[in-house]
Amino acid sequence: MEQANFQVAEITLTYRSKVKAKDRPQIRSSADAFEVLSTLWSDLIEFQEEFNILLLNRANKVLGIFNVSKGSSCGTVVDAKLVFTAALKGNAASIILAHNHPSGNLQPSQQDIDLTEKLKKAGVILEIAVLDHLIITAHDGYFSFADESMI
Repeated sequence: MEQANFQVAEITLTYRSKVKAKDRPQIRSSADAFEVLSTLWSDLIEFQEEFNILLLNRANKVLGIFNVSKGSSCGTVVDAKLVFTAALKGNAASIILAHNHPSGNLQPSQQDIDLTEKLKKAGVILEIAVLDHLIITAHDGYFSFADESMI
Protein backbone atom coordinates (compact mmCIF):
# COMPACT_ATOMS: atom_id res chain seq x y z
CA MET A 1 0.00 0.00 0.00
CA GLU A 2 1.30 3.43 -0.97
CA GLN A 3 1.37 6.17 1.68
CA ALA A 4 -0.36 9.47 0.96
CA ASN A 5 1.89 12.50 0.75
CA PHE A 6 0.13 15.47 2.32
CA GLN A 7 0.74 18.33 4.72
CA VAL A 8 -1.38 19.79 7.49
CA ALA A 9 -1.09 23.08 9.33
CA GLU A 10 0.20 23.14 12.88
CA ILE A 11 -2.16 24.80 15.33
CA THR A 12 -0.67 26.54 18.35
CA LEU A 13 -2.38 28.17 21.30
CA THR A 14 -0.45 30.96 22.96
CA TYR A 15 -1.21 33.44 25.70
CA ARG A 16 1.50 35.77 26.92
CA SER A 17 0.90 38.52 29.41
CA LYS A 18 3.44 41.11 30.41
CA VAL A 19 1.11 42.49 33.07
CA LYS A 20 1.52 41.20 36.61
CA ALA A 21 -1.66 39.79 38.16
CA LYS A 22 -1.60 42.42 40.93
CA ASP A 23 -1.51 45.23 38.32
CA ARG A 24 -4.57 44.11 36.34
CA PRO A 25 -7.68 46.25 36.81
CA GLN A 26 -10.58 44.50 38.55
CA ILE A 27 -14.10 44.85 37.21
CA ARG A 28 -16.68 45.23 39.99
CA SER A 29 -19.32 47.16 38.04
CA SER A 30 -20.30 48.39 34.62
CA ALA A 31 -18.63 51.70 35.50
CA ASP A 32 -15.31 49.88 36.01
CA ALA A 33 -15.68 48.15 32.64
CA PHE A 34 -16.54 51.45 30.94
CA GLU A 35 -13.50 53.13 32.47
CA VAL A 36 -11.16 50.43 31.12
CA LEU A 37 -12.85 50.30 27.71
CA SER A 38 -13.03 54.05 27.21
CA THR A 39 -9.31 54.49 27.87
CA LEU A 40 -8.41 51.73 25.40
CA TRP A 41 -10.97 52.47 22.64
CA SER A 42 -9.67 53.72 19.32
CA ASP A 43 -9.89 57.36 18.24
CA LEU A 44 -12.58 56.35 15.71
CA ILE A 45 -15.32 56.07 18.34
CA GLU A 46 -17.46 58.76 16.65
CA PHE A 47 -16.81 57.55 13.11
CA GLN A 48 -16.65 53.77 12.94
CA GLU A 49 -18.48 51.06 14.87
CA GLU A 50 -16.20 48.58 16.62
CA PHE A 51 -16.87 45.49 18.73
CA ASN A 52 -14.45 44.60 21.52
CA ILE A 53 -14.43 42.14 24.37
CA LEU A 54 -12.80 42.32 27.77
CA LEU A 55 -11.34 39.00 28.88
CA LEU A 56 -11.60 38.40 32.62
CA ASN A 57 -10.14 35.83 34.99
CA ARG A 58 -12.05 34.22 37.89
CA ALA A 59 -11.38 37.27 40.09
CA ASN A 60 -12.83 39.56 37.38
CA LYS A 61 -9.40 41.01 36.68
CA VAL A 62 -8.80 42.08 33.09
CA LEU A 63 -6.61 39.65 31.18
CA GLY A 64 -6.85 41.69 28.00
CA ILE A 65 -8.99 43.36 25.39
CA PHE A 66 -9.67 41.90 21.96
CA ASN A 67 -10.99 43.78 18.92
CA VAL A 68 -13.47 41.42 17.26
CA SER A 69 -14.43 43.68 14.38
CA LYS A 70 -14.50 47.15 12.85
CA GLY A 71 -17.32 48.14 10.55
CA SER A 72 -18.93 51.22 9.08
CA SER A 73 -20.54 54.24 10.66
CA CYS A 74 -23.74 52.27 11.29
CA GLY A 75 -22.75 48.67 12.03
CA THR A 76 -20.19 45.91 12.29
CA VAL A 77 -20.25 42.15 11.86
CA VAL A 78 -19.56 40.02 14.94
CA ASP A 79 -18.43 36.43 14.46
CA ALA A 80 -19.18 34.36 17.58
CA LYS A 81 -16.34 32.00 16.67
CA LEU A 82 -13.83 34.87 16.92
CA VAL A 83 -15.29 36.06 20.23
CA PHE A 84 -14.88 32.68 21.87
CA THR A 85 -11.60 31.81 20.14
CA ALA A 86 -10.12 34.87 21.85
CA ALA A 87 -11.75 33.99 25.17
CA LEU A 88 -10.49 30.41 25.03
CA LYS A 89 -7.01 31.42 23.89
CA GLY A 90 -6.80 33.97 26.69
CA ASN A 91 -8.05 31.41 29.24
CA ALA A 92 -10.89 33.76 30.22
CA ALA A 93 -13.41 32.69 32.85
CA SER A 94 -15.80 35.39 31.65
CA ILE A 95 -16.11 38.19 29.11
CA ILE A 96 -17.72 41.58 28.77
CA LEU A 97 -18.97 42.56 25.33
CA ALA A 98 -18.72 46.15 24.15
CA HIS A 99 -19.41 48.15 21.06
CA ASN A 100 -19.79 51.81 20.23
CA HIS A 101 -22.57 53.71 18.53
CA PRO A 102 -20.99 56.50 16.46
CA SER A 103 -24.43 58.16 16.30
CA GLY A 104 -24.30 58.80 20.05
CA ASN A 105 -27.54 56.86 20.60
CA LEU A 106 -27.16 54.68 23.70
CA GLN A 107 -30.27 52.56 23.13
CA PRO A 108 -29.62 48.97 21.97
CA SER A 109 -31.06 47.92 18.62
CA GLN A 110 -32.90 44.64 18.17
CA GLN A 111 -29.72 43.32 16.50
CA ASP A 112 -27.74 44.26 19.63
CA ILE A 113 -30.24 42.42 21.82
CA ASP A 114 -30.27 39.33 19.57
CA LEU A 115 -26.46 39.20 19.38
CA THR A 116 -26.15 39.47 23.15
CA GLU A 117 -28.55 36.56 23.64
CA LYS A 118 -26.72 34.45 21.02
CA LEU A 119 -23.30 35.06 22.63
CA LYS A 120 -24.67 34.48 26.12
CA LYS A 121 -26.01 31.05 25.03
CA ALA A 122 -22.69 30.15 23.40
CA GLY A 123 -20.88 31.17 26.57
CA VAL A 124 -23.04 28.83 28.66
CA ILE A 125 -22.01 25.87 26.50
CA LEU A 126 -18.32 26.81 26.74
CA GLU A 127 -18.52 27.72 30.44
CA ILE A 128 -17.42 31.28 29.73
CA ALA A 129 -19.90 33.67 31.30
CA VAL A 130 -20.99 36.76 29.38
CA LEU A 131 -21.27 39.22 32.26
CA ASP A 132 -22.38 42.36 30.43
CA HIS A 133 -22.67 44.11 27.10
CA LEU A 134 -21.85 47.81 27.03
CA ILE A 135 -22.78 50.27 24.33
CA ILE A 136 -20.47 53.25 24.58
CA THR A 137 -20.36 56.68 23.00
CA ALA A 138 -17.77 59.43 22.89
CA HIS A 139 -19.62 61.95 25.04
CA ASP A 140 -22.78 60.46 26.53
CA GLY A 141 -21.36 57.60 28.57
CA TYR A 142 -22.60 54.05 28.22
CA PHE A 143 -25.55 51.66 28.36
CA SER A 144 -25.16 48.43 30.33
CA PHE A 145 -27.28 45.39 29.52
CA ALA A 146 -26.55 44.03 33.03
CA ASP A 147 -27.59 47.24 34.79
CA GLU A 148 -30.88 47.16 32.85
CA SER A 149 -31.45 43.45 33.64
CA MET A 150 -31.21 42.56 29.94
CA ILE A 151 -28.56 39.86 30.34
